[in-house]
Amino acid sequence: MDPRSPFVLDIREVGRQPGSCYDYHRETTAPAQLGLDMIGVEEGSRLVYDVRLEAVTEGILATGSVGGSVRGECGRCLTSFTDVFDVSFVELFAFADSATEATTDPDEVSRIKGAHIDLEPVVRDAVVVSLPLTPLCRPDCPGLCPECGERLEDLPAGHSHARLDPRWAALAERFAEPEPTQHPTE
Repeated sequence: MDPRSPFVLDIREVGRQPGSCYDYHRETTAPAQLGLDMIGVEEGSRLVYDVRLEAVTEGILATGSVGGSVRGECGRCLTSFTDVFDVSFVELFAFADSATEATTDPDEVSRIKGAHIDLEPVVRDAVVVSLPLTPLCRPDCPGLCPECGERLEDLPAGHSHARLDPRWAALAERFAEPEPTQHPTE
């Protein structure tokens, strides 16, 4: 854990007395790979988070929110778009000598390391879980034409393609007019 990271907070200000608390406001840049395949926070973009660290019997309770902007690709029309997000998080960071050490698995509860806690995994989980699996540029996006693949929004009203009933396709193919053969002129 790097104490210079903007996500690593020193808990000595909070202390161990249950009920004592300390508020943090941080503006930082987004870490790498904060998102999903079709939508995510661009690395280096601005993130703002506010967090209240409160001492409880078992450790430090971090309650806060993080906000920023995401860039995505619409799952219907495949255009790029940007949007903003603001998500909340709550995480308990357990003291080394607390009862949680004996009653939970090591990966089940976040732990305090020395006098620091690392909020990056908590922020990452909160942001990624809040992102849609199929992002949309807008809720009423009509998508693409299934025949030609053009954006329906860019096509004229009443756009359609002549479709032959598949039951008649074999007959149409058999009795179709042959195209005239062109012979080179001499």
